Amino acid sequence: MIPHDTWVVVKGGGDLGTGVAVRLRRCGFGVIVTEIPAPTVIRRTVAFAEAVYAGRQVVEGIEARRVGAAADVPETLRRGVVPVLVDPDAHVARSLGPDILVDATVSKRNVGTRITDAPIVIGLGPGLKAGVDCHAVVETNRGHDLGRVILEGEAEPDTAVPGVIAGAGTERVLRAPRDGVFRATRAIGDRVAPGDAVATVDGEPVATAIGGILRGLLRSGLRVEAGLKIGDVDPRARREHCFTISDKALAVAGGVLEALFVVARRAAPAAATVPLFDA
Repeated sequence: MIPHDTWVVVKGGGDLGTGVAVRLRRCGFGVIVTEIPAPTVIRRTVAFAEAVYAGRQVVEGIEARRVGAAADVPETLRRGVVPVLVDPDAHVARSLGPDILVDATVSKRNVGTRITDAPIVIGLGPGLKAGVDCHAVVETNRGHDLGRVILEGEAEPDTAVPGVIAGAGTERVLRAPRDGVFRATRAIGDRVAPGDAVATVDGEPVATAIGGILRGLLRSGLRVEAGLKIGDVDPRARREHCFTISDKALAVAGGVLEALFVVARRAAPAAATVPLFDA
């Protein structure tokens, strides 16, 4: 049985980090999400990072709210709400001492996570080495090993090629054609056809290459660099997919759950300070 006072810090409130946060919250963990000051999240409807801008975000019935300081975290957790804290380096992990830290930034490199940041540290995807930077890594690459727990070594290298969905890979991703300010002209959940303009960057249109549902789109007003991912078209064209956690995020979150229990069992009885199991 997992006590209600077990705290998890999830670094990164994008769609994968949010999938992890939601699944852990449903399992009874107190979850804290940390973010950068201006997140460039695409799947905003299923990302707690959106609370940085809107103040509040609800994903599949789990509520998250932006808080101003680490001192606000305990009371927010007591209300059953996920605190979202602008804290790029996750200093809250040092000030509040969580039981578990999950690096869900998916940065493809180590952006400051240390195996000593919490009794259990788990990383998502490439760039973190299990046994060195963290206790376990969860595979994020689509395919046979998606969600697999790695206890020694690293996840598969970043291919820089989007995963294939319903036969579409690179062509389903929208990227900024130039540096400038992004402005959306369509909304997440809209049906689009090949060649439809869905946004502009400093007035230059961004058009879709395939038809389907606009599953992700950057928040208007953000400054972007040429080549940055700014949108995502889902050729399966099921609108409900835009507002629910993806199959990939669910698989990764399941891997995190497995990893934290496996690591805790491996460490017992020495890690008696990690209160994952009641006597």
